[in-house]
Amino acid sequence: MVSDMTRDVIVVGAGHNGLTCAAYLAAAGLEVTVLERRDVVGGAAVTEEFHPGFRNSVASYTVSLLNPKVIRDLELHRHGLTVVERRAANFLPFDGDSLLTGEGRTRAEVARFSAKDAERLDAYNDRLDRIADVLRELVLETPPNLVEGGLAQAIPELLKSASLGRRLTKLDLTAKRDLLALFAQSAGDWLDGWFESEPIKAVLGFGGVVGNYASPYTPGSAYVLLHHVFGEVNGKKGAWGHAVGGMGAITGAMAACCRARGVEIRTRTDVAEVLTEKGRATGVVTAAGEVLKARMVVSNLHPKLLFSKVDPGAIPADFAERIARYRSGSGTFRMNVALSELPSFPVRPGPGDHLTAGIIIAPTLAYMDRAYMDARAHGWSREPIVEMLIPSTLDDSLAPAGRHVASLFCQHVAPTLPDGPLGGRSWDDHREAVADLMIATVDRHAPGFAKSVLGRQVLSPLDLERTFGLVGGDIMHGALSLDQLFSARPVLGAGDYRTPVRGLYQCGAGTHPGGGVTGAPGHNAAREVLKDVKRRRV
Repeated sequence: MVSDMTRDVIVVGAGHNGLTCAAYLAAAGLEVTVLERRDVVGGAAVTEEFHPGFRNSVASYTVSLLNPKVIRDLELHRHGLTVVERRAANFLPFDGDSLLTGEGRTRAEVARFSAKDAERLDAYNDRLDRIADVLRELVLETPPNLVEGGLAQAIPELLKSASLGRRLTKLDLTAKRDLLALFAQSAGDWLDGWFESEPIKAVLGFGGVVGNYASPYTPGSAYVLLHHVFGEVNGKKGAWGHAVGGMGAITGAMAACCRARGVEIRTRTDVAEVLTEKGRATGVVTAAGEVLKARMVVSNLHPKLLFSKVDPGAIPADFAERIARYRSGSGTFRMNVALSELPSFPVRPGPGDHLTAGIIIAPTLAYMDRAYMDARAHGWSREPIVEMLIPSTLDDSLAPAGRHVASLFCQHVAPTLPDGPLGGRSWDDHREAVADLMIATVDRHAPGFAKSVLGRQVLSPLDLERTFGLVGGDIMHGALSLDQLFSARPVLGAGDYRTPVRGLYQCGAGTHPGGGVTGAPGHNAAREVLKDVKRRRV
């Protein structure tokens, strides 16, 4: 069946970036249709009931990187979004002691382990914040793009490069050296150069491996650490919070904004093919065989998924080869658990602010390094890294009175299991055993936790790929490595949200600035689409 109308824009995928992009395009007067494969909008930022009476953020699970401009422009608070700040930042339990970080408490806590480290904290934070401020400025900008063609095509990109250069020249020499180190070094090397005590290095170093299938001593992991510190909550830089109602409250507010602006949102509509004609996108074909025509198509899909739906003849061979090599797989195993009671940690017993924090079970950088090496060899670490959040301590709407829900973000597991003695292994065969291991890992630090689990939802890397289109279970839509960042995300020459197919754009986390619930790729892609509309390039 062929639709008898031609839309201005079809957005493929109703994840948060797809909704953001659609809202901006509709505000500019374009007719926009969003197509979503699942029966709910939100992509990986959704809230669902996973056990009778218990709701939680299914995949993405915490707020910091959501851009303030996106929040304002889409009027998300008016559409129902409320974000509350954690009462403590991070809690690290380990044998015989713990470290609790957060505003007004980190310095005194660190001083219990090293007076020298406590003295260095302010300098560390100041220098990291200076680099993070540069990133905050670049998040909502389109990277300079490497182009082929004449001077007319090159001049705009040269001007972008000059603007970036001017920003960097404003940094003093110390900051420039720090910037180089953060892009090139490992998180472990960076932190070993600053601190001597293990607890503070572990808390900070976790940011270098979260969503990153790597050791904290893998070169480039320092940038991943940096990527996780340039956010803010309610105007407070570097803070982390919880969306009341779960992450689905964010995308629910975005969808409400879209509908108020006239966007058509269709769920249960899987796109099987992006139509092309004479080198440009002309619409899509759904899995049901419906042909929908459009002047432009914008994809919120993982880059590998998008280009699997495009006629290979419409894509340059080298570009297709680079997309095939695009590295994706964050080593993530995601769980949600319904609890009869709050966990109690012997090193800090009873309830308290520490239970509102990110609870990190990974006592040292060496522990994290072993976890990665073990996963590479075995398929999953037998002493895994687990971050647990208990959002019901901040939002009592998620569970029945007196009960709680917890998010377990677990690493390291192999995106694809290595072959065993009998050949290839599937996550479908090992999901529950690894889930038991994750529960047992928490239970070692909070005895009784396992008995308090009333129900659980388990998502292996394969489940994350099948359910949310996260190839390799990669929550970032691709590794945040130097060759897959900024102008090179996803491929050098396609870093400006455009693709080699005219009228086909990308707006997902596989573009600058990368993963996390930011809304920035959707914001930036919409701007580039509107530029092309104004210049009559489509």
